[in-house]
Amino acid sequence: MPHTLFISDLHLTAQRRDIAQGLISLCQSPLARSADALYILGDFVEFWIGDDTPTEGIDDAIDALGELGTHTPLFFQHGNRDFLIGRDFARRCRFELLDETVVIDLYGQDTLLLHGDTLCTDDVDYQQFRHMVRNADWQADFLSKTLPERLEVVKQIRAKTQEAMTMKASDIMDVNQNAVVETLEAFGVQHMIHGHTHRPAQHTLTASGQPATRTVLSDWDQHGNCLLVTPERQTLIDFDWQGSELAPY
Repeated sequence: MPHTLFISDLHLTAQRRDIAQGLISLCQSPLARSADALYILGDFVEFWIGDDTPTEGIDDAIDALGELGTHTPLFFQHGNRDFLIGRDFARRCRFELLDETVVIDLYGQDTLLLHGDTLCTDDVDYQQFRHMVRNADWQADFLSKTLPERLEVVKQIRAKTQEAMTMKASDIMDVNQNAVVETLEAFGVQHMIHGHTHRPAQHTLTASGQPATRTVLSDWDQHGNCLLVTPERQTLIDFDWQGSELAPY
């Protein structure tokens, strides 16, 4: 049966070999190998400071994704952790880089894909930071630095971010419902899929006076997760790191 898979927020890092093994299991599963496409909606890695970022400890997971890409079309959207992933790394993973918002035809339903951080408009400090680091001049200046210099910048940013997060109410870091509706209406669609918030769910709402849905993907902190979409249904699937729940449906 035709099916498409969506994942996000793996936060791959050498310190989490379990997550790397989970990705390998997904890539080697019949479910992924027979999919019409696999979409990665951001935060694929814990951080990315340029395509010369060291990947020791996750090379096998990246290679498994690249091997999957030889026969399953792969697509990637940048997240807030990996917005500097470029064409060199994309070639290695065999995925196509997508714009930060894109509408696809998902078995007859126009569906908006995005990472999800742009919907968190109540977090004003983050939106200001996002605007800064997505600026082409800022990125060019950052990438001109040596790798150790870039690592130090990231270390300082993350320390400030973690401190700020302790001062914020949890709902501030979730999506703003008005922003969700406005985004759906701006793109003229009734369905969106995103990650970022680590709050997996399938929400119903109203946009443009019509029923709409918002599907939120899970992070991979405790287990693997993918959204399985067929022409008939959508299902969020949790699986262990060995992929035992990824049998053909």
